[in-house]
Formats: sequence, structure tokens, C-alpha cells
Amino acid sequence: MSNEQSADWRSPKNLLLLAGILFIALNLRPALASIGPLVEDIRQATGLSSGALGLLTTLPLIAFGIISTLTPIFTNRFGISGTLLGAMLLLTIGILVRSMDWIPALYIGTILAGIAIAFGNVLLPSLTKQRFSEKAGLVTSLYSSMMAGGAALAAGMSVPLMKMAGLGWRGSLVVWAILAFIALLLWLPQLKRLPKESSKRNYWDAMRKLSGSRIAWLVALFMGFQSFTFYVLLAWLPTILQSRGLDAATSGWLLSLSQGVGILGSMVVPIWAGRQNDQRWIVMILSAVEVISLIALFLPDLGGTAIWVSMIGFVLGGTFGLALLFIVLRSDSTAAATELSGMAQSIGYVIAATGPILFGALFDWTGSWTYPFILLFVVVVVKLFVGWGIGKNGVKD
Repeated sequence: MSNEQSADWRSPKNLLLLAGILFIALNLRPALASIGPLVEDIRQATGLSSGALGLLTTLPLIAFGIISTLTPIFTNRFGISGTLLGAMLLLTIGILVRSMDWIPALYIGTILAGIAIAFGNVLLPSLTKQRFSEKAGLVTSLYSSMMAGGAALAAGMSVPLMKMAGLGWRGSLVVWAILAFIALLLWLPQLKRLPKESSKRNYWDAMRKLSGSRIAWLVALFMGFQSFTFYVLLAWLPTILQSRGLDAATSGWLLSLSQGVGILGSMVVPIWAGRQNDQRWIVMILSAVEVISLIALFLPDLGGTAIWVSMIGFVLGGTFGLALLFIVLRSDSTAAATELSGMAQSIGYVIAATGPILFGALFDWTGSWTYPFILLFVVVVVKLFVGWGIGKNGVKD
């Protein structure tokens, strides 16, 4: 192991650290995923328009785009452990604020939560590089699947918490602050256990160098376009299925199935890729499965919809885990991993934010799903091209 890591990654000290990482990962999606199922109830209670409610999804993505690239400034000042502790505190506060009975607080809290999640998104790959680089595939698999699991948990539990537990939509949202506060407490011991790295790297010089790196841009584009397809299907898959004659309940169940199988993909693919010296054929296989799934979804007469949504869910979960693993594999130090992660996620989420809007606009303009699906096929080709460039053995930022 490198001198940045303990002699045994399975020591009690590192297992406690891993538990902290996994609990932080579990908190990086519920604050976002809990909103969607409650939108109609929020609309009825507040009278907000569809556009105003759409901001509750858009604002975190904007925060991701801005904060991700600035994260190294905070880690240089507070260290990775201090920045993550602050992120969990900010996430707890943000969730509590947005649950207040005041409409501006809904947006203020959402922005605070988005900023906190952006720090976590960027720093988990950095921490993996610092402490678990020889087990990067396994650790990436574990925390990316926890992220997916957190999203599935929040999406599935928001309405039952509101109705069955009688909490109302505000109470349903505030529950996730408890999870964030537990993560904060679990992370507290790491302030002393994880020493703050002394870095003489100048942030602006590092960003200038990174912006001229071909590999950094490929990683950023891979992150962006895999998220592009993910958010398109998250927003539009039920509508597509309903246009094929399925009812709303069945369409929602199939979206949940896709998300659930995505957890499996985010577990399996990083472990598989982490054991390979060259990931190009993994990118090729995932691209082929995605193309087959999209063709089948475009041709409803083929039937077997549950199979195809499961396949594409597996691919999207897997490519997300692979994108996170590429950040670790293609950087040569913890500081470089933080900078690459910030750049990749900043650019990536900006690209992702355009997906649902562009896909919907193409459908509105043409009145057909043909051109929106052509867009997704083009994105697969782009992912294959950039993934092939990143996956080559020995390539480093």
C-alpha cells in the first residue's frame, strides 16, 4: 500500500473510516430523491407553479456545477475530513431549513443541501484514493451502491412517511435530516484520525493544468453523458411507458425496478473494472447493452419491458460507478483526485442538467419519440468514444 494508507485496510481504524464513508454516501441522494414523489402535495399546499417546483430539482444541479470545482479550496483550508464534517452539518441544516413553513426557506434549504452534497460527491473518490487505492474498485462499488440505495430509499419512503406516518410533506422531508445528523456523528472521530494534508499546490495553477489535460476532459465528459441519460430516463421513462399504453402505477413500478437494478450495476461494475488493467472492453460491453435496451424500449411491440428497463438500469448504475472509479484510477495523488473529481463533476452535472430539458423539447417539437431516442443513441456513441480513451491501460491524468 502507499504511504497514505494504513498497513491493513481491514483494520478497525480503516473499517470505521469505511463505515463513515458509506454513511456519507447514503446521504448524498435522499435530499434530492425525496422531492419528486411529493411534488403534487407541495404544489397543492404552496400554490407554486410547475416552473417554480422544477427549481427544486435544478438548483442542486447548479450548486453541483459551481461548488464541485471549488472544493479543493476548502480541502486545502480544512482538510478532507473537516470539509466532509462541514458538509454533513450543512446538509442537516439545509434539510431542516427547507422544511420550515416559509416558501423562501424551501429554496434556501435546497441550495444549502445542494452545496453540501456537492462536497460529498467530489471528496469520496479523493478519500478512496487516499486511503483505499489498492481496493479502489471494491470501495467505489460499496459507496456508489449506497448512493443508489439512498435514492431508492427516499423515493420509496417519502409518500408512506407523509401519509401512513401522518407527517405531512414537510415532516416527510425533515426525516432525512436525522440520517444526515447520524452521518455527522459517525464522521466526528475522523477529524483526529485523518490528518490534514499539507499541500503546496496552487489551486488556480492546478485548475489551469487540469483544463489542458485530455484525460481530465474525457473523464468529465464520461461523467456528464452517463448522468445525461440517467436524468433523462429518471424524468421521462414513466411518460414514455404511459404513451405505450401502460398505466401510471405500472410505469412507476418499472422506473423503480430500473433504479433498483441500478444498485446492482453500481456494485458489480466498479469491482469488475478495478480488477482489470484495461477497462476499454468493459465500456464496449456496457455500451452494447445500453444500445440493445434503448432499441427495445423504442420498439414497444417487442414486449418484455421489465427486462429492458432492468438492463438499462444496470448499465446506468454501472457507468456511474465506473465514472467514479476512473477518477481514482486516472489520478496520481489525493490532491489530483480531488481536483479531477471537482472538474469532472462540475462539468458533468452541467451536461446532465440539459438532458431532461433537451429530450422533452425534442418531443415537443416533433410530437414523436424518434428524435429524442436518436439523441440517446448519439450519447451512447459519445460515451463509448470517451470511455475508450480513458480505459486504456496506463493512461493517467
